[in-house]
Amino acid sequence: QVQLVESGGGLVQAGGSLRLSCAASGISVYRLGIDWYRQPPGKQRENVAAISPGGATNYADSVKGRFTISRDNAKNTIYLQMNSLRPEDAAVYFCNHLVHWGKGTLVTVSS
Repeated sequence: QVQLVESGGGLVQAGGSLRLSCAASGISVYRLGIDWYRQPPGKQRENVAAISPGGATNYADSVKGRFTISRDNAKNTIYLQMNSLRPEDAAVYFCNHLVHWGKGTLVTVSS
């Protein structure tokens, strides 16, 4: 059974940093493409970052240069390093592989 479990969210001041983790079980992340999405309050879910099986990465324009997606194959975990956070980055962040979603982790950014 595939499970994705996000962690690392919290409250941070604008300009601060957080690192989100997505721990996978039932799948091996090194073989797969994994995405991070976010859903701000009252808004639609949007794709933030993606990593391909080969390690290529892609980012939404709004986070380029500030967020970094990475993978630790030994820990079977995907990370999202978020720097220079802005109030508009506040959202529930989810990791995703195909039809599989985690329950999300909440990021709050105070101005």
